[in-house]
Amino acid sequence: MKSNKVVLSAKNISITFGALKAVTDFNLEIKENELVGLIGPNGAGKTTVFNIITGVYSPTSGEYYFNGEPVTKTPTYKLVKKGLARTFQNIRLFKYMSVLDNVLVANNFNMKYGILSGIFRFPNYWREEKEAKAKAMELLKIFDLDQYADTAAGNLPYGKQRKLEIARAMATNPKLLLLDEPAAGMNPTETEELMNTIRLIRDKFNIAILLIEHDMKLVLGICERLVVLDHGTTIAAGDPIEVINTPAVVTAYLGQEEE
Repeated sequence: MKSNKVVLSAKNISITFGALKAVTDFNLEIKENELVGLIGPNGAGKTTVFNIITGVYSPTSGEYYFNGEPVTKTPTYKLVKKGLARTFQNIRLFKYMSVLDNVLVANNFNMKYGILSGIFRFPNYWREEKEAKAKAMELLKIFDLDQYADTAAGNLPYGKQRKLEIARAMATNPKLLLLDEPAAGMNPTETEELMNTIRLIRDKFNIAILLIEHDMKLVLGICERLVVLDHGTTIAAGDPIEVINTPAVVTAYLGQEEE
């Protein structure tokens, strides 16, 4: 049964860069355990919306709430602690660190031991480090990456690097996960595997997911609702099949047919 609890609520979000209106009056509600797609042509403002929600940009106007709390001016690191995580269009792994360490570093803010415990290796240091490693290995197993735990992240195949970035985001214990084009550069087999992984983590961890993606097979295969942006403005929202057949959406992607 779906929850009615609203995880994210964005109200009339707009942002302007000089004379450019990048996003205009954007509204969105995401409920607990919901899987929503944010789509649109290149330059539509999708990643800008992600950057606003995750505190990278401050909106020119409007406000948004996370679990009912106003967070419009909240720094990114505080949003992560509140349960909001994301991935990026361009992979941002620590390429020379091991796969395991990439996941462990995301859990750093959950560690409770102090500087002295870390320096002198007191019992609580070893206990927390052991627990963190066990949790990281569990995540890697879910993503079928546990056999690569000691491999440098930069040595993984591209598709597995994508999966590792999602695993790292999951290590922060998110309530809402934002995925920015997770299937970019993947072959059809990797994309199918990714679809299954996204469904698994949504259901296993009971989190909401907001997804930017150009691969319509993936979008229609997993998203329960779509929001479409064009030139920073929402032009359609609702059931995925109905949305992609909306004339305004077809025009945005294919252009206006000449008479």
